[in-house]
Formats: sequence, structure tokens, C-alpha cells
Amino acid sequence: MSTHEPPADRDGSPAPTGADSLSRSAVVSGSGSAAADGADASEAADGPERAELLERAELPERGEDPERAAGPERAEERTGGRGDADSDGGDGSDQDEEPGRSRSRDLLLLVGICLTALLLVNAFVARPFSVPSGSMEETLRPGDRLVANQLAYAFGGHPQRGDVVVFDGTGSFLRGSAKPSGFWDGLRSFAQDLGLAPAGDTVYVKRVIGVGGDRVTSTGPGAPITVNGVPIDETSYLSPGDDPSSVAFDIVVPAGKLWVMGDHRSASRDSRDHLGEPGGGFVPETKVIGRADWVVYPFSRWTGLDRPAAFAATAGTGGHGDQG
Repeated sequence: MSTHEPPADRDGSPAPTGADSLSRSAVVSGSGSAAADGADASEAADGPERAELLERAELPERGEDPERAAGPERAEERTGGRGDADSDGGDGSDQDEEPGRSRSRDLLLLVGICLTALLLVNAFVARPFSVPSGSMEETLRPGDRLVANQLAYAFGGHPQRGDVVVFDGTGSFLRGSAKPSGFWDGLRSFAQDLGLAPAGDTVYVKRVIGVGGDRVTSTGPGAPITVNGVPIDETSYLSPGDDPSSVAFDIVVPAGKLWVMGDHRSASRDSRDHLGEPGGGFVPETKVIGRADWVVYPFSRWTGLDRPAAFAATAGTGGHGDQG
């Protein structure tokens, strides 16, 4: 408050001067009547300057904070310049760092959830594979990335004639190893199941021609393959220029087994090549990893792999293929 301005009362109005000022000072002094009369006389003699000094002296008695009246500089000095940080009871630097740490934890948690979900999907729902050879041309080409639907046969379903399946050929196309698997072999197999490692040389992709109970025959070059006596028109998916089979055979597929062949018959080592071996080239259904449902890469070849209509002619001829 400037000493050159009239003093302000508590409500902000200018303090009265003259006689009014003298009476107000007398009330604040709290002295007896004689003292009040002396004060009135003294203040009347001194004029407005004396009244202003009394007004400034009586501010603490009225309950007002002198530091508040001194302005924000004094208030800041009293609080040590800490401002709002101390009002929360914490350090300002800690509060600046805490949101960053919280965001980092949230980000790590989100990444962990995404990776866990991806691993679960790869292990139990849809697993990616890379086509290693041309045995399935033109349906699949070397380097194609396909996705095998692992739920296609998960709930009592069976592979159907015409399905393209991904399977483990150990014990059918490859002799099972008598050597017990070690720790690293188990770890590699676990990583393959999660889609974190390449499938390896034991995984194949072929088309199902016959299912358990079917009789599949061929009389050799130039003749169609028959399933339960019904000739199959395979021109929609066979590689151009290929015969349905250059090898004659006549087999009955055991229950729970599959007869599989590649679409590029002249370049495919399939069930026909293992007729004289233990297992006869039949693939156990339990070795099927999933049904190849999509080609997802290259993007120019993105497509779904549907069951050819040619196999509809075999419906009702026997085998579990009629059970859906």
C-alpha cells in the first residue's frame, strides 16, 4: 500500500478522513473515554497522516495477514518458492517422471499381451507355413506363404477328399527316428509348434485323394484316378501337361488314414512313392497339422484354397468323407 494513497478499509473502500477517521481510531484503540478524548484531540491535531499510521498499525488486530498485504513476493518467500508442488506433498521432478514410467509399463504390458495372443493363435488356431517345393503347382508355388487352419478338424471333424492338408510325414513319408529326442530337439519342436521356427523337413503339404474306407485306383498314364469307382476330373487343379498318375495302383485306405498326392504329379513324391514301405504311404489323420485355407504371400497371390467341385461326385460312395 502506498503511503501517498488514502488507506483502504477491509472491504476495499477508502478510509474516511476528518472526524470520521478520528472516531474509528478511538474504537480500535480499546481505551477508556478519557483516553479516547485524548486520542481524538491528538489525531485532530496531527491530521490525515496520523490517521493513516494508526490504520496501518491496526491491521494485524483486525485479523488480516500482513504478509498477504505485502504482496505475492512475500507469500512466495514464505512458501520457499515451491508453489503447487508442495501442496501435493511430493517432489515436482518425481511427478514429471511418474507418467513416463507409467506409459512405459503400459506399453510393455500391451506388447506382452499381443505376443502372447499371437503365440496362442499360431499354436492352436492358424499356423503359417512356407511352401518349399513345386510339388503342388499350380495351386501352390515355391515360396508361397500359406496359413493352415488348425481348428478345421479339431472338434470331431475329418479331412475330406479334395482338401489341401499340412501334415508331419514322420512315420509315413519318413521313417521315424529310433533315437530319443533330447532337450534341444524338444525345444525346437516346441518353437515350431508356436510358429517361431521353420517347420523343418518333416512337414509336407499335399491334396487328400482318399480317406479311410475309400478304394483308390489308377490304371496308369492317360487314365483318370477313381475313388470308389467314380472317376475324378482333376483338370481344374492339376499342373498343365501332367497325367493324373503315371503309376498304376489299387489300394484301400485304412480307417483313420489318408491317401495324399501332389497337384504337380510328375514332380511330387507322395503316397504312390511309399507303396512298398511300412505304412504303405498312408498318412495318419493324427499327423495332420491343419487344412491349408489361405495363401497370404506374395500379396499378388492372396487367395483361399477351396475344395474342388470334382470331388462332389464321390458323395455317398463310402468312407468317412460322407460324414462331413
